[in-house]
Amino acid sequence: MRTLYFDCFSGISGDMVIGALIDAGADPLQMEEELKKLNIDEEYTLSWGKVVKNGITSTKFDVILTSKTQHEHSHSHSHEHEHSHSHEHEHSHSHGHEHSHSHGHEHNHIHVHHHHHGSRTYKQIVEAINEANFNESVTTMSLAIFKKIGEAEGHIHGIPLEKVHFHEVGAVDSIIDIIGAAILIDQLGIETVQSSAIPTGSGHIYIDHGIYPVPAPATLEILKGVPVAAHDIRSELATPTGAAIAAVLAETFCSLPAMTVESIGYGAGTKTFENHPNVLRIIIGETQ
Repeated sequence: MRTLYFDCFSGISGDMVIGALIDAGADPLQMEEELKKLNIDEEYTLSWGKVVKNGITSTKFDVILTSKTQHEHSHSHSHEHEHSHSHEHEHSHSHGHEHSHSHGHEHNHIHVHHHHHGSRTYKQIVEAINEANFNESVTTMSLAIFKKIGEAEGHIHGIPLEKVHFHEVGAVDSIIDIIGAAILIDQLGIETVQSSAIPTGSGHIYIDHGIYPVPAPATLEILKGVPVAAHDIRSELATPTGAAIAAVLAETFCSLPAMTVESIGYGAGTKTFENHPNVLRIIIGETQ
């Protein structure tokens, strides 16, 4: 059985998932073409390229919002906003040729504030996915992941799913990360997904509503029923998007299963940590 294993030793985010899938040999150009079915391609450009994280060559994937959809506001910060899903966009590398210099200069970025596209509702996203005419498995995976996030947000904010109206799910980068991941997993012919436990990190993050504990409430809600792992890093390691991808797709959470390894991918995160590479590793192979 063709199995994909998420080795989340440094957490998981949507962009790390796509970076790792590309790194493992999936075709990002085919994904880019498929994503055009959503009819929002004038709102973003995609970039991917190799970076070195603490000695490991990995692939960094970015969604760069076009000027039509963003209001840029430059400020230095080393904490991710939950609402930006770990995309601190590196505009200087928008052509997929990032260079191997990921030593700590990643904290001085343009932070993208979503404007009217923040008004996308859960319902509109579901309609867009249904109308896009993706492969059936892409549609099924994407809808299930969005539902998981939508229900968690609804639960936290005390509103029913159909009224969920918030920019975490509406952000263009989340839409790309989730549907893009589904497209690449479908493309690779994956039959089953397994995952390690999910380290969430610790400490605090600053989001729109103020200072919140890590894991953020939505992330923790998404990880109900999922084994989480202790990690002494005081940083947000699992984003809501990453947590939802793992929670929905993984059939079991376990150590590396017995398999014949075929391909391995490393997807780079936005942050750089002193003592370990901030990457997601995926392992694809045949299990019995």
